[in-house]
Amino acid sequence: MREAIQRMRPMLGERSWTSIHNTNSLEGDSKSARADPPDLLRSCSRRIESPPSLPRHMANSIEPGSNAPNFELPNANGGSGQATVSMTDAIGDNGGVIMFTCNHCPYVVGSEPRIEQIAQKARENGMGFIGINSNDPVKYESDSWDNMVKRASKGMSYPYLHDEDQKVAVSYGAERTPEFYLVSSSGTVVYRGRMDDSPRDPSHVSTSDLSDAIDELLKGENISNSRTESIGCSVKWKM
Repeated sequence: MREAIQRMRPMLGERSWTSIHNTNSLEGDSKSARADPPDLLRSCSRRIESPPSLPRHMANSIEPGSNAPNFELPNANGGSGQATVSMTDAIGDNGGVIMFTCNHCPYVVGSEPRIEQIAQKARENGMGFIGINSNDPVKYESDSWDNMVKRASKGMSYPYLHDEDQKVAVSYGAERTPEFYLVSSSGTVVYRGRMDDSPRDPSHVSTSDLSDAIDELLKGENISNSRTESIGCSVKWKM
């Protein structure tokens, strides 16, 4: 199967969210977005942070056709799933979605209602859905375990796992938040990339890449666009 790789050009001038995010509220980055110049704000849904600096020990990225690495991580969402959740726990009869995410990134915050819709769609079709936070909680207190628990208590419907040592993010080659891996029931990654093309602003969405891939997987079809470029904040590494 030939993979259609959709590239998006990173935009220059991405602001550092470390200086403006509010560790006690998810609204910190949302408010900071309003501080952007109007011309930049209008295009914010198209902007991608500069390519992240990856750890020297980063494994080869897991691409469509690869087996999804297994893991077992603590779950910050006491209302959804067990205290610890593994990759095999997260895969339902028809597959599952693994999302690398966090609390503070404005691309995640802007996507939350749509993420919940995708999670519901997955469950309704016999698929699992989990979120994994791999960000360094020392540099980004808003992504600490306690703040993950607080975030999960505000209506999150899926397991929210803490990758404290970042080994899972490294094993998957995860680069940004949010970033999605669609996995078949046999544990093969069949799609990697974005949910859609405008994570921060739903009014500008023109694609439904992840949802389309789920539909094709459920129909037993080859994924027509199995690799897209994720749009979001870089994973915050400890190095």
